[in-house]
Amino acid sequence: MQHVTDERMTPAAVGSHHLVVVANRLPIQRVEGRWETSPGGLARAMLGVLRSRHGAWIGWSGDVEEVGDAEVPFDVSGATARRLELDDIEMISVPLTADDFQHYYESVSNGALWPLFHDAIRESTFDADSWAVYEAVNRRFAEAAAAAAAPSATVWVHDYHLLLVPAMLRAMRPDVIIGFFLHIPFPPQELFMRMPWRESILDGLLGADVIGFQRSVGADNFVGLAKRLRAAEPDEHGVRTNGESLGDGRHVRVGTFPISIDVDEVERIARAPETIARAREIRSRMGDPETIFLGVDRLDYTKGIDLRLQSFATLLDERAAGRVQDSSSRRPIVLVQVAVPGREGVDSYVEERRIVEQLVGDVNGGHASIGYPVVHYLRRSLALDELVALYMAADIMLVTPRRDGMNLVAKEFVASRIDDTGVLILSEFAGAADELTQAVLVNPHDPDAIVAAMHSAMAMSAPAAAHRMREMRRYVTGHTVDDWARSFLAALGEVSGSRNADDTDHHDANDAAPDAVDPAPAAAAGLVVADRG
Repeated sequence: MQHVTDERMTPAAVGSHHLVVVANRLPIQRVEGRWETSPGGLARAMLGVLRSRHGAWIGWSGDVEEVGDAEVPFDVSGATARRLELDDIEMISVPLTADDFQHYYESVSNGALWPLFHDAIRESTFDADSWAVYEAVNRRFAEAAAAAAAPSATVWVHDYHLLLVPAMLRAMRPDVIIGFFLHIPFPPQELFMRMPWRESILDGLLGADVIGFQRSVGADNFVGLAKRLRAAEPDEHGVRTNGESLGDGRHVRVGTFPISIDVDEVERIARAPETIARAREIRSRMGDPETIFLGVDRLDYTKGIDLRLQSFATLLDERAAGRVQDSSSRRPIVLVQVAVPGREGVDSYVEERRIVEQLVGDVNGGHASIGYPVVHYLRRSLALDELVALYMAADIMLVTPRRDGMNLVAKEFVASRIDDTGVLILSEFAGAADELTQAVLVNPHDPDAIVAAMHSAMAMSAPAAAHRMREMRRYVTGHTVDDWARSFLAALGEVSGSRNADDTDHHDANDAAPDAVDPAPAAAAGLVVADRG
């Protein structure tokens, strides 16, 4: 992790950034009184690129502020500021009040968009007042990006919290190149059509120059909806817009850019002697079981933890009844389930926790012996080095979400298996299934299929498992998070090159210089871009 090297920004830094990342959260955390970059896949992918270009990251600090509160997020050297430079990257905080958090984040982002985009596993709630706040907060993010971006800069917007930002930013700064990447699935047409704000969301996204999805099915769903609702004209690489409000005839590239992980970091941890020793210790403390199954998920109803526990209980029942041929050793099998807390104030997540923890108790109550539970349940977040030790200690990884944009846990598990051992059971409905085709693929909605996949994984020969793992490792090591970031930025670079070529042709044809870009709209909108206290 990096630490603060320059706590103050100068006025000259405003509007000087040639690369701006816009996401719901800033990639920083306070550690022992100072701000540091926090671990995370998106942060690891983008910080190096931003650092090399002295870029900016715009997002929420995580602190809820009171309306009119003079205090602002970054407390440095006794002063407060909305801007903070962290190892040549400018962090720009977008403030959220408690009301903003309730409506923009909980009601719309997680109460309406999240369930609908995950196949409507839970019912969405649509509230018009909350949508108005979502629009206002998106405009706040767009204004911050407009104020930070240099002329003709590249701005990369991320995820479902900020679906309206591309069009808003284009209206403020038509000179910038705008990319948008959706980290979660994009739903099929029949589900998206339920959305009361469907046209607004499509218009927001069509403000981008490049729109990226995890899977080709998501890109296809979007193109179909853009044609259906906005008369956009599909072509080989995306769509061409129709309608004055969208910029008639403007081309929007739509593509698939599956995100990945920092493979070098995972492998470095996996090769460390202390990690290898920790993995052995984990197995020993569990009584050296015959098989360790492992699940690592956020405690979310989309992850299928409940169905996984039910399937594991069925597997134990079958072994106890002697119906399984692979249980002659009679050594126990165990499941380690890491459930990372999140959104615990939302009713559906409270209910999911209740269901999962009741199932853990039921399975242990029926199958554990004194001192030896069959389900080891950890409801907490773990550091990456501890996770890698768990990956290495396990025999079979269970990644069985009902729906997932990608699921980087699957890729982390593969990257950690430096000896080519282990088996991955992977949901067909995770984006990773498109790439990790040597996994044991399973329909996570079918408990019998999960049980069958567990049997298959346990019975798989060592050579067969090693072959599958080598193939998956070859793919993951050849498609890292840096490759993902470079591919998306390359697509944006092509747009920039094409636009520059068009500008040159226009200049030659008219024998006059184009008008200079005026980055003033954000300032005119009244945004306070820097409050240094």
